Parts: sequence; C-alpha cells; structure tokens
Amino acid sequence: MRAPNGLPDFLVRLLDGAVDLPLSHVLPPAPRTARRSAVLILFGEGSDGHDVLLIEKSPHLRSHAGQPAFPGGGVDPGDDFPVGTALREAQEEAGVDPAGVRVLATLPELFLPPSNRLVVPVVGWWEDPAGVTVGDPREVARVARVPLADLADPANRFRVRHSSGYIGPAFGVADMVVWGFTAALLDALLTAAGLDRPWDTRDVRPLPPVGTHAAALPGGTDDDEDDDVPGGGADDTAPPVVVERGLEGPAPRTVPGR
Repeated sequence: MRAPNGLPDFLVRLLDGAVDLPLSHVLPPAPRTARRSAVLILFGEGSDGHDVLLIEKSPHLRSHAGQPAFPGGGVDPGDDFPVGTALREAQEEAGVDPAGVRVLATLPELFLPPSNRLVVPVVGWWEDPAGVTVGDPREVARVARVPLADLADPANRFRVRHSSGYIGPAFGVADMVVWGFTAALLDALLTAAGLDRPWDTRDVRPLPPVGTHAAALPGGTDDDEDDDVPGGGADDTAPPVVVERGLEGPAPRTVPGR
C-alpha cells in the first residue's frame, strides 16, 4: 500500500521512527578530528518488490576491501553536505541519476570510532529507477538492488564473529555477505520499518575472507548471547553509535520528512 504522499507504507513507518533508530548506545560528542561522510540509503521498487541499493567495494582497496556497503563517502569541497555528498557518491559509484531520487530525510549522525568518522545516512526514494552501472572499477566491484524481502527473510540472517572479537548482525543476500556498519544500519532500518522478522541470533559464523559469497559461508550456531562489542582492524568492525552532538561547526542540513 501507499500513503497519500505516494510513499510505500513501510517507508512512512521508517521515517516516522528514524529519530530513534534501534542502534547502539549513545556516546559523548565525536572529537574535532572526526571526518564527515554521508551514505545514500536508496529505496526503490523493482521486479522483485521493494529494494535497497548496495554496492560491493573492490577487493583491491586498502580499506573496506570487498565489503558490501551503501553508496557514499567523504565530503568534498563545495558539496551541499550531507545530501549533495550522498547523491554525488551514488552517481560516481553506481551511476545513480540524482534527478530521479526523491530525498526524504537525513538520519542522525552515526559515529564510527575505529575510523574516526561521522556518517550521515540520507534516505531517498527512487522515483525514476534507471539502470545502475559500476562507476570506477578500481573502487566498486558491482552494484545490486537487494529486495527487502530477502533482507527480512530469517533464512538469510545470522551473526558474524570477527577475529578482533566483534560480533554483529549479517545478511547473506545477492551473493554477498553484508556485515559491519552496513548490516547494523540495515538491521535497525528493518525494525523501524516494521519489516523485521524473528531470526536465530544464536547462529554465529566466522567472518569469511574478502570476496566470499554468501552461498559459501559455513553455517553454525553459538550459545554466546553477549552484546555486540566494538573491535579493531578494519573500519567496519564496530557498530554505529548515535552521538549526542556532532562536530563543532556547521551542522548537517536536515531534510524535512517527506
């Protein structure tokens, strides 16, 4: 069903609950040295129902190699941050035409301590979906529109354990293993949108090597019910945490809901 504003009901629910996303605990303000970034959470409707756009980063990158992610990156001079940053990155990485995107809202800043990065998620609705293409192959290996039904399917959900000790949610979808920051944010978005379904959180699997496809990930169970803990190593080995205040200076431009 669709609301009077033309948006799907799940997206209306998500936007209504976006201020209180069920993420990790609140931390003190991020340090002055934290770098600003933005990601585009782009929802659309395809042949398999409602979906969200993800990219798989190149396995040759120095950081985040081979990891699925939302399109996004650091702010450039002249960007209308965070919306302009998110749209520019999505165009560069996935060939998304900004003219076909209806920007709906910006979510609270999320702090990633291991990379000292403040990330602003920008939520968009793909009013005019066009074909997506890999931008720079040195940075992006492929682009995928992932059905929300696949993300919510309990058969595709588990947790992964990083060698650092981090344990967090993961998804085996679109021939990818989605984990870290991206999976934690997807998990919260599904809950806010009312799309989450019960799944076996006892299913904890070792994090596979870079480039491992979902079908090749070994199954398993684990009775460890400890909360997810931040880890070291790669930038994504910690869950996002909502900050009480952002960096000192200009705040991100907030887009009114719908």
